[in-house]
Amino acid sequence: MAKWINAEQIKDQVSLVDLLTRLGHTPAYRSGRELFYRSMLREERTPSLCVNDIMDVWFDHGGQGRSGIRGGNVIDFGLAYWHPATFPEVIERISNIMAIPVQTMSLDNKQRKRPRQQAKRVANYRVETVKELDSHPAITRYLKSRGIWEAAQSKIKEVYYAVDSGPKQGRQFFSAGWQNEAGAWELRNRVGDRDFKSCLGRKAITFLPGDPGNLSIFEGFMDYLSWKTDNPAASDTVIVLNSVNLIDAAVDRARAYGQINTYFDRDRAGEMAFRTLHNALPHARDCSATYEGYNDYNEMLMARPPRRLPWEEEHIFEKVMATYQR
Repeated sequence: MAKWINAEQIKDQVSLVDLLTRLGHTPAYRSGRELFYRSMLREERTPSLCVNDIMDVWFDHGGQGRSGIRGGNVIDFGLAYWHPATFPEVIERISNIMAIPVQTMSLDNKQRKRPRQQAKRVANYRVETVKELDSHPAITRYLKSRGIWEAAQSKIKEVYYAVDSGPKQGRQFFSAGWQNEAGAWELRNRVGDRDFKSCLGRKAITFLPGDPGNLSIFEGFMDYLSWKTDNPAASDTVIVLNSVNLIDAAVDRARAYGQINTYFDRDRAGEMAFRTLHNALPHARDCSATYEGYNDYNEMLMARPPRRLPWEEEHIFEKVMATYQR
């Protein structure tokens, strides 16, 4: 009898976080449902390898190691971690480390030819429904807490989805969703005391057409909607990167614009993204001084005192007058 391990068995039964723990790697910090590690695929000081423990996927924001693989599922990680090991070798190493029981197959069955099937990538999630805002109170509270509720109308949806495979199989979730050019959903929500951040589908930029002469570029949609909150009448064409790793795609789209304003995070990744853009398009302007003292536009917006509506101001005035009249 021959022993074998099915790759699908690995993906269904192995948690990437558990594998990393057994390999001796612990996260530097958590942000929502994402764990950030100092990359074990290359040398680095700032944690930039991110693992989403809901979707059980990873992505190295700081670059690629010797394998050229920057993200994927647990098997993709193994191929990057043990490069240049072969696919069967990686499967065997993961199964040994995680103590997955092997299956057996008779030699006759092994030699029996099977009809060839076209390979396809199967997503491990399912979008169940997409709704307009104000359907779920938790999403409403979250967007209001970020100061972007008014600007989010018609631009953000409520996305309800379920995980179809892996350690989280069968679980259902909901988040605020922002759609990119590939039709995928950039997700944000509040989970406990942390912000949850993920993507359903392929990463891509979001392009919002507007003034053909003016272009504004943002790292994420939270910053774009924060800027829109401060500039509701602005008609600029907008690019939202959705990841600084997509800066090259933004450069290609930005070449036709005479005025380019950028609003990137005031950190090393944001500086590097602006440098890449500026090297290609020297007329691009760094507007991050707008939120000097803060990491990004949304952080500045959240730090402001809550804006009171006119009726709330009148209510406070009535209370003060009633006090003096006693």
